[in-house]
Amino acid sequence: MPISNKIAHGVDEVDVIICGGGVAACVVAGRLAAADPKLEVLMIEGGENNAGNPLVENPALFPQHLVPASKTAVWYKAKKSEQLDGREYMLPTGGLLGGGSSVNIMLFVVDGETRREAYAKCTRYSRPAKGDFDTWKTPGWSTEEMMPFMRKLETYTGRRDPAYHGNDGPLRVTNESFRMKKTEDDLLRAIEQLGFPIIDDLQDTAIGNLGFERQVKTVTTEGKRLDAATAYIHPLLNDGQHPNLHVLCESKVIRVLFDEHKRAVGVEYTPNPEYMIISTATERARMTVKARKMVVISCGALGSPLILERSGVGSPDILEQASVSLVADVPGVGSDYQDHNLVFWPFKTNLGPADTLDALWSGRMSPEEAVANRLMQYSGCDMHGKYRPSKEEIKEMGPEFEKHWKAEYQDYPSKPLMITASAAAFVGDPSLVPAGAYYSLGSYTAYPKSRGHIHITGPNWEDPPDLETGFFTEAVDVTKQIYAYKVIREMMRRTSMYRGELPIGHPEFPAGSEAVLVDLDAPLAGDFEKPLGKIKYTPEDDKAIEKFLRKHIGTTWHSLGTCAMKPRHEGGVVDKTLNVYGTQGLKVVDLSICPENVAANTQITAYTVGEKGADIIMRELGLADAKQEGMNLNGCAH
Repeated sequence: MPISNKIAHGVDEVDVIICGGGVAACVVAGRLAAADPKLEVLMIEGGENNAGNPLVENPALFPQHLVPASKTAVWYKAKKSEQLDGREYMLPTGGLLGGGSSVNIMLFVVDGETRREAYAKCTRYSRPAKGDFDTWKTPGWSTEEMMPFMRKLETYTGRRDPAYHGNDGPLRVTNESFRMKKTEDDLLRAIEQLGFPIIDDLQDTAIGNLGFERQVKTVTTEGKRLDAATAYIHPLLNDGQHPNLHVLCESKVIRVLFDEHKRAVGVEYTPNPEYMIISTATERARMTVKARKMVVISCGALGSPLILERSGVGSPDILEQASVSLVADVPGVGSDYQDHNLVFWPFKTNLGPADTLDALWSGRMSPEEAVANRLMQYSGCDMHGKYRPSKEEIKEMGPEFEKHWKAEYQDYPSKPLMITASAAAFVGDPSLVPAGAYYSLGSYTAYPKSRGHIHITGPNWEDPPDLETGFFTEAVDVTKQIYAYKVIREMMRRTSMYRGELPIGHPEFPAGSEAVLVDLDAPLAGDFEKPLGKIKYTPEDDKAIEKFLRKHIGTTWHSLGTCAMKPRHEGGVVDKTLNVYGTQGLKVVDLSICPENVAANTQITAYTVGEKGADIIMRELGLADAKQEGMNLNGCAH
């Protein structure tokens, strides 16, 4: 059946219902449907179908998802936070089929003005660091046990050790896509000057490399974005051989339905009013569809706990306040929210209009010119790195951080403190800066200590949630970002393109400080043969950086942890086979199950969790020898 806004042909019962249409949901739905043509699978997505959408397919056009009329993102409003300079942070998630792999956006506020932050991380390939899965302390989920699933999902064409990468999966991973060689080489040479290694395969999870690499991406051979729906769902819908796969878009799941034995037997959903021409009581009626075998919730770390709580699974106190009857007492639902904290630091350059995305984003370059310059295929990301501070830097970061370091990092030499990625543009609203060609470096905290939560406030999906991001509630997370800012400035100061800092995106340092921002006519590094000294920061300079960070730090779209896979008495929500405690026939398969964070863009982790979850379900349904039918590289996904 084609993707539609209603369940066609009178289907009101299927074998497996998957709530959500993001990365993990697409993996599970695609794998199950391909495994057995008799197994009826329904995936319900709140947003629109992403197929053929040029704003999704062309990596360079992702800022268009930020316009006011856009319906491709869902925004969650967090409580006002003193740690964030009094901001009520707006936290976005993917709002269409493919989820975060189809679009990734952020929003910050600068001096009372809206500064739109956009970054195509969704084309970036980044695996967890060595040992990340081991920290989950769950049988079946160690790094060694997860490696087959990381290989299964990919066809890796970059420099690689074949023992650690796949060659026949649905996701094409490559370093052969369009690259801006000039800026890439310039930046990596500067990074080497600082003593960081340049690595062919930073994503070798078994070895646990630290350093920087030329960015590897998930794109098709034509340079188009390769998202989860394109890789796992559309090939099956288009081959005419999988009528068992049903995809219902533009519909919101309200809750899971249970029988008297607390077994999940179906879901209640309603049309998404964002896509309705006329909103009437009849059109907005609540509808149900039954599940013969299983219900899977896969709406991400923000969506999945809300569905569980609306279904009666969660803390009795929270459910009572929200007027929801208790089905299962699972207090951990919605707690322990985690995210990588991110900020982009923009720099002035001597680059031309065809070297960055600024001219295209601001309208100074036409789409036709961008196509001629191959910029439509350019995500703007040239490099990616994971790194740790030196012994001297650790000491400079203060006694509180030293204590944290000794407890969490000292005995784990492959564990990075920070992650940095590049963006060839001013990563924000172009109207806020003079016409030019800019280059930005982003820093995000690999393992934030801060935690937040998300809970329902009422029984309906429209009821605004109680959301606290928790960003910067732990002082050590601020210290990490201050350290990263200093590293990033030193990286850019050593490039030939560097011409100073863009004031709108940097702290205001005290007059006379060595850290004061500069505006240059020539490279600071001169002939690049003479070593360049590092900026020396005072305590007052650190306070200026902290002030800026609290005002501008944001999300990476890497939310996880709110339905954690750990023992129930420790705040867990699902067990090692992803079953929700206190229920039957109900699983959660998405990043919300991660009990600890991963040092990576979480897209590949979401794919891996989806592959592992699909394998668990197929084994339970007797489909352990499932084929990868319809998901090879000769299919329409590539």
